[in-house]
Order: sequence, then structure tokens, then C-alpha cells
Amino acid sequence: MARKERLPVEIFNLPVNEVRCGYRAAVYFWRSKRILEQDGHHPHITHQLFQKKDHVTLCGADEAIAILKVGTGYFKDYDQAMALFEQELQLKRAANRALVDGDGAAYAGLVAERTDVTRKLDDLWVSKFNEIEVSALFDGDRLSAWETVMLIEGDYSLFAHLESLYLGVLARRTKVASNCRAVVEAANGKPVLFFTDRFDHYATQEGDGYAAHIAGVTAVASNAMGAWYGEQGIGTIPHAMIVSYGGDSVKAAEKFRQYFPQVNTISLVDFDNDCVNTSLAAARRLGEKLWGVRLDTAENLIDRSLEKVEGYHDEEKMGVAPLLVEKVREALDREGFHHVKIIVSGGFNPDRIRRFEQLGVPVDIYAVGSWMLTGQYDFTADAVRLNGKHLAKVGREYKPNPRLEPVK
Repeated sequence: MARKERLPVEIFNLPVNEVRCGYRAAVYFWRSKRILEQDGHHPHITHQLFQKKDHVTLCGADEAIAILKVGTGYFKDYDQAMALFEQELQLKRAANRALVDGDGAAYAGLVAERTDVTRKLDDLWVSKFNEIEVSALFDGDRLSAWETVMLIEGDYSLFAHLESLYLGVLARRTKVASNCRAVVEAANGKPVLFFTDRFDHYATQEGDGYAAHIAGVTAVASNAMGAWYGEQGIGTIPHAMIVSYGGDSVKAAEKFRQYFPQVNTISLVDFDNDCVNTSLAAARRLGEKLWGVRLDTAENLIDRSLEKVEGYHDEEKMGVAPLLVEKVREALDREGFHHVKIIVSGGFNPDRIRRFEQLGVPVDIYAVGSWMLTGQYDFTADAVRLNGKHLAKVGREYKPNPRLEPVK
């Protein structure tokens, strides 16, 4: 679902001084900025951004624009700015140590000192975003290979240091959005849960969760993943909680219901490798209070209910197999538990989901994890015009895109 309004800059929690001081830029971009500034050379260039795949869902455009907004400009005194920035980094580390050590007074003092340094750095910064022109597509737009997704025009010395930052943002967010959309489309209208928290660094969660939302994913695993669009994470019960209650899956579900009655109760039913009987036990005990069951059988195991089933190869019975889902549904329906939904997880991807849908497997919700983070969606930025005239490396040319909209 393409957005037609931009997310506000403050939502991204950008490390503003790290952006302005080149701390997170590839060094050669930072050095290019400094060469141009010290040489008094201010070329007016057109920077053109694109990627090389078809059927792509764009995400990260708003975040890339936010980087340009806070990072386009220069410092009035670079020697003073770099000294202050190093001081800010040291204060940040010292404050982190004080927080870990439980020294609240020291932490508060260091934060106050760092705030003062940040203010001094900001006083030295001259913002020039209003002197460049940016036009871009919107998050959620579909892309074709080589299609221009953003144009940045203006004095290159003002934004040369930002290239690797905004390209990296576009690559990451577009990968997640494109993968999620492929899963959503394969699910044929059924809800998809974005459960990637354990497969990547926690610092990626806010932006990844937003990318998943843009692509049509129904819910996410953590509150951080839903922060940019105002939602909270959802979840069931981990296997470790079942262990905590002596291996009793039903008791663990009961405890969840007791302490979180406002949340849909979903019982994890593969702990004993007996999904049919565990699902029935949970349904009998909780009745209408049981919202759903989640099947998460390991891909190298055959559930007990399928061990003696003939006419199937073992590989067709391993993991969360179509036959296992069918048996759980039949058992629940046979005892009148038609309201209990079936969630499946563990190694699902678009091909596997399409197969389940083609077979008519009675899955209600798909939970997908690591596959959402696979692949590459690299973006490139080329300088294609100088002072309004075409000038680019061989093989690249200026490609205006009528779909681009100016950033105000």
C-alpha cells in the first residue's frame, strides 16, 4: 500500500551528529565533501537513484529523505566541530557505562554534559536542505528495474557525505518490503505475521517492521517493529515457558490467559510432538477462551499423529506438513471447536505458502521469520548531470521519472 504522505523526520531517531560528521559515511564520500569545500568548488549536480530488479516494493524513501534533511549542509568550523563530536562520543560511552553500573547521578550528569556539547555542535551547523531539490517516489510504490526512485539536485558539496547512508536505508527497507509483499500475495488474503526478531540485530526492528507494514503484513513480533505506525507486537507462548511449567503446554496457555486476558490466547502445541492431542487438550480446557493453536513442528520430525499414516513418503510428513494441519483441523471440528484458528510457523516462504494454498490446507494465519530477510536489493546513485547538462559515466544516463513527486 503506497503512502502519499511522508513520515516525519523525528520518527526515525536519526543519530544526527553522526550523520553530519561523516561518522557513518563511507570515508571516501566524507573526503569528497571536504575536498570540495576546502577547494571552494560547488558543482551543481543531479544525483539519480535506482535499483536493478523488477516487481520490487519500494521502502526507505522517507527515511532517506530524513537523512538528507538533517545532513545536508556544512559546519562553520570543522576543527571545532570534530573536536566536539569526539567529546560527544566519549560522553555517550561514559553515560552508557554509568547506566549499566547503576550510577544514576553520574549518568544524569553525563547526559547533561553531552546535551550541552550537542547544542554547541548544532550551533556550528549550517543547514542547506532548502537549497537542494529532492523528488522521490513513495514508500509502498512498485518499482521496475532501472526506474529512477529519487533525484537529488544541487551543490554536491552539501550532501556528498550522505550517499552510502541513504542507499543503505533504501536497500534494507526495500528488501524487507519486497519479501513481505511476496509472502502476503502467496497467502491469498490470509493474515501474515512478521516474526523476524530473532534473526537479525535488534536495531533494525523499527524500520523493518514499518517495511513489513507497508507491504501488507498483518502484525509484527515486537513493539519496536510497530512503533513507526502506531501498533504493538503480538505473540504467543515460547517453548521455554512450557518448560517452566513442567512441560505442560495447556497449563502454560492457561497462565497466559490468566495474566493477559485482554490478548488472544494461542496455545503452542508441538512441544510433545503431538499436535492433534495437545490442540484438543487445550481446546477442552479453555473452550471459547482459546483463540488459536500454533503448529511449529521441527522440519526433521514427524508428528505422532502421522507416524502410522500410510501412502506418504516420510519427507511429506515432516515438520508442519499439510496433512498435519488437516488432522488438527479435523480433530478440533469433530469436537465442535470450529472457532479455534490454526497458525503455522517454521520455515515458511512464498513457494511453500503457495503450495499450501493450492492444496487448500486449512491454515488461518502464516507466521514467517528468517525468509523475510533474505536476498539483496541494492540501490545505486549516479551523478548524471553537471550544471544542468548531461555528464555521467559510460552506460548511465539521466532518466527522469514522471512518477516522482517533489519533497517540500
